[in-house]
Amino acid sequence: MKLWINREKVEFKKAKSWLFTTAHNAFINFIKKSNRQQRMEEGVDVPVEAKNRFELQEIIDLAMKSLPELQKSIVLLRDLEGYNYKEIGDMLKLNESQVKVYLFRARKKIKDQIKDLSILKV
Repeated sequence: MKLWINREKVEFKKAKSWLFTTAHNAFINFIKKSNRQQRMEEGVDVPVEAKNRFELQEIIDLAMKSLPELQKSIVLLRDLEGYNYKEIGDMLKLNESQVKVYLFRARKKIKDQIKDLSILKV
């Protein structure tokens, strides 16, 4: 069927190899799809570590949302982007000691919120 649909694109000399390649790829796609469906029907559980990572990420996201915008920016620039204190200070028009203080306060607030939320979950 696929060969007939693509007859104008496929060269006559390469039709046999094109047909085998297409059949091979269709077979692999079919196997992958059936494996996915089988796992969904069986209700395969997500590993506990993955669930815990997801829950921890949710808690961190909630804690980050509660931070003031300046502290959130500093945490993201430092911890995610890897900028140093001077670079962050230049971007946000702060001196290095202000950046350190804001970062310390933000991390402390996040740590305290994670402790509070983990107590509630247990």
